[in-house]
Amino acid sequence: MNKLSLDVLMRKVDNRYSLVVITAKRARFITETEESGKVANNNNGNKPVTMALQDIANDRVKFLHTRQGRK
Repeated sequence: MNKLSLDVLMRKVDNRYSLVVITAKRARFITETEESGKVANNNNGNKPVTMALQDIANDRVKFLHTRQGRK
């Protein structure tokens, strides 16, 4: 498993709470798309949370700050 540095991830978001929320939403999306068959299962044995963190570290996830929260 590839260990991601918290320092690298924190450069992508403004605080740890945001990192947790964004990671959870991305992991849920990955799980839902895999179950529905929309995405081929090529995750190399990684769990959805690990895949979500890798997506954040590699700038494959974008998010918006809104008044009500993040989207």
